[in-house]
Amino acid sequence: MGQIVLPVLIFLAILIIISGIFMVKQQTAAVVERFGKFIGVRNSGLQFKIPIFDKIAGRINLKIQQLDVVVETKTKDDVFVRLKISVQFQVVRDNVYDAFYKLENPQDQITSYVFDVVRAEVPKMKLDDVFERKDDIAIAVKRELNEAMSNYGFDIIKTLVTDIDPDLQVKAAMNRINAAEREKVAAEFEAEADRIKIVAKARAEAESKRLQGQGIADQRREIARGLEESVDVLNNVGINSQEASALIVVTQHYDTLQSMGEQTNSNLILMPNSPQAGSNMLNDMITSFVASNQIGEQMKKDNEAKGIVNRKKDKNNLDEE
Repeated sequence: MGQIVLPVLIFLAILIIISGIFMVKQQTAAVVERFGKFIGVRNSGLQFKIPIFDKIAGRINLKIQQLDVVVETKTKDDVFVRLKISVQFQVVRDNVYDAFYKLENPQDQITSYVFDVVRAEVPKMKLDDVFERKDDIAIAVKRELNEAMSNYGFDIIKTLVTDIDPDLQVKAAMNRINAAEREKVAAEFEAEADRIKIVAKARAEAESKRLQGQGIADQRREIARGLEESVDVLNNVGINSQEASALIVVTQHYDTLQSMGEQTNSNLILMPNSPQAGSNMLNDMITSFVASNQIGEQMKKDNEAKGIVNRKKDKNNLDEE
């Protein structure tokens, strides 16, 4: 009997000794209690405790953790919006006792503070300001959480506003406003492009007309010079000015007919088309010039006569006074 009991006792002793040995993982802390009373914190590595008397009450994660909190609130311009706040937090290694014993559920506590801060800050802003000042909201959440959670052994590493989700109808309206604004800008650019095209075309047409007018003026100047030289040449061979003019008109007439005949698809008809047409036109022009000069001279004489009569009347009136 004694031979059986001894091995059993040895085996139980080995089990008890082994039960006093435990391991703690990296970035983890183990809380050890003795008869329900806290006696210490064990860090990573191989650790020992008194079997039967001591027990591991719990383990604390020392890594940086992230908690995502979705908060629905209303903005200053009465738009309901949902914000997703990501809170990165970590248990302070020296405050494991506070983190383990002071809070039953630290994540619920952090969530409550996030709700409180967001619903205090966002109603002060309009919807556009919420998008523009999301960093201010994140800073306010971090500041409030640090003040509150530091007493419980937690350090708030970072807070981020990762999503801002307005009501569906509001988002649709915002998209319509954005699209209308972009269409307005596009229309302004298109109008400016059309204006530039119109101005450029007008300038080109003005330059074309100017060059065309200059060309016509140069052409007429050269024609006049050629006619003058032609008249001088004809005068040198004994042909007077009137005869020279008639000869030049007839020559121009037939040159015109020749150029018209070279155009096979031309529908132009020159009337009158008799050989004496050029001479008749020249005589008519000379007659009109002579008549015009005579009328001008007569009007000049009449105006001078009226002026003399008016001066005499004015003189008589002065004498009578």
